[in-house]
Amino acid sequence: MSFRLSQRDKDIIAFIDQFRAVDRDSLVDLFFKQLKSPVNACNSVMVRLYRLGLIERTQQYSPTVYLPVDAKIKKNSQKTLHFLSILDIYKQMCAYSMPKHVIVEDKPTGRKGGIEPDLFCIFKGSPFWIEIQRNQYSEQKMQAKMNLYEEFFFSDEWKALHWQPEGRSSIFPSVMLITPVRYAVSSEHIRILQVASIHELMEKYKSSGKHQKEGRPRTPASSGGIKINLT
Repeated sequence: MSFRLSQRDKDIIAFIDQFRAVDRDSLVDLFFKQLKSPVNACNSVMVRLYRLGLIERTQQYSPTVYLPVDAKIKKNSQKTLHFLSILDIYKQMCAYSMPKHVIVEDKPTGRKGGIEPDLFCIFKGSPFWIEIQRNQYSEQKMQAKMNLYEEFFFSDEWKALHWQPEGRSSIFPSVMLITPVRYAVSSEHIRILQVASIHELMEKYKSSGKHQKEGRPRTPASSGGIKINLT
């Protein structure tokens, strides 16, 4: 069978491969929003790509969720919700600024038992490793997870990661916990942020920036002084 893919077709397939599970409405927002009938246009394209065998889909969810052809997750797996949560955080960031160097389920150590953040990206000029906590864990388990980040910090291996700036000092990413629960975790060496959403993060730093401009004393933030470019 011979067929020609548009650049948008290729971008959609690559995006699904990257995020593992993508719902129809997210595809509408990201690829079809500018069209007169975005939902109909999206449905038409996705049915075509599915029939060509270039993507998979699961109709267990409404709207339909699309998966890579070689998806290693079962169509009815809870892992699908995990990937949709990562996609939601990505979309929240896109509302403020397009993230760069996005890596879903990053494994920077390359070793089992090392840190495995749900998402890495450079957002508004700052690198982040993001942990999305859909379930509540014990304080001990969360601190153990932060201890792994500290171990990686002391290894210095992070200085050679491909996204590090050329010609400048290497940067260890801040660790962002996306969680409705606040954990009593801490570190003297890495920056830890705890927010319920990217929207909360941006509101926090807008407020912080306003206080600085007005010359008011600033309450130390849980970020440990991270700078986010809000322009």
